[in-house]
Amino acid sequence: MMTKGDYYEILGVARDASPEEIKKAYRKVALKYHPDKNPDNKAAEEKFKEAAEAYEVLSHAEKRQQYDRYGHAGVRGPDGRGPEMNMEDIFSQFSDIFNGGNSPFEGFFRQGQQRVRRGTDLRIKLKLSLKEVANGVEKKVKIKRYVTCDTCGGNGAKDGTAIVTCNVCQGTGQIRKVANTILGQVMTTVSCHACYGEGKIISAPCTTCHQEGRLLQEEVVNLQIPAGVSGGMQLSMTGKGNVPTRGGVPGNLLILIEEKEDDLLKRKETHVHYNLYISFMDAALGSEAEVPTIDGRVKVKIPAGTQSGKVLRLRGKGIRDINGYGKGDQLVHVHVWTPQQLTKEEHEILTSLKGASNFTPNPSKKEQSFFDRVRSLF
Repeated sequence: MMTKGDYYEILGVARDASPEEIKKAYRKVALKYHPDKNPDNKAAEEKFKEAAEAYEVLSHAEKRQQYDRYGHAGVRGPDGRGPEMNMEDIFSQFSDIFNGGNSPFEGFFRQGQQRVRRGTDLRIKLKLSLKEVANGVEKKVKIKRYVTCDTCGGNGAKDGTAIVTCNVCQGTGQIRKVANTILGQVMTTVSCHACYGEGKIISAPCTTCHQEGRLLQEEVVNLQIPAGVSGGMQLSMTGKGNVPTRGGVPGNLLILIEEKEDDLLKRKETHVHYNLYISFMDAALGSEAEVPTIDGRVKVKIPAGTQSGKVLRLRGKGIRDINGYGKGDQLVHVHVWTPQQLTKEEHEILTSLKGASNFTPNPSKKEQSFFDRVRSLF
């Protein structure tokens, strides 16, 4: 699998480029590598698709934000693949880019816009535990979406054949009108009122979908969630949205990630934090303690003379970076617990030690305060 290029470099724009600058740059690149201008040129076709993919992400505010923050992983779908596009996707979604100027391909894109529809996207929320976020997970979810009618093949006609050419527009889907104005006669082109711009008329509707060409069905979708996702990230699954009426390109399934709060472990980017409370005796004499991690409980050694605020680092016990740059750590914050109630005997023992030199606070100048140490972690 080839490494994807930087979307900003593909379009030749700065990272702070405005939406209008991105649109203008995409139009320029797309015209340069358009298939009609480069027949039988696979390299040009790939650049054409690459530019469309870059524009599809950078022209969408939310997708652009995810890309800026997480790179290609931020716009990767649950199947682990990016927003790859085919020719039908490009011609149906981005024809407006070319219709605003004197493009030699303007007519072609208009025909594509008339010929190919795109269905609506579906959005779901997916709640994940800290362990699922850290390690990645496979999830099966039920969704209801419009799918192609098997009876008519999606065209809405009985047996898939009861379709005739519109005799009003002669199959073009458009009719011309002449209006008289103070400036003279003006000719305009509008969608045909008889066939609603489709160029075809259904003479006998399909009895299953009643001319819709689609049916609402429940479907189980298998989602492969990569390790390292975070709350607020949106993944996209191509082609798992709604199919449009009477044929076209289906929309996408958009998955918004939500993180369930863990009772013990707290996440900060790729690191995980845990508060460990120990007794005064364990801090003074040294001990072992069992702490929870994402993958189970482990033992940590408490050195003799441990001060409250000491941080123990468990290497590689954090969360995997979504871009593949290794794993974070688990940071165990040690807190020395001060007893709030004492028996008479305990009180006497501690009182007898109160004046001992080793029990008098005497921090070294080289020692950081608790807040300094916590601040240095971030």
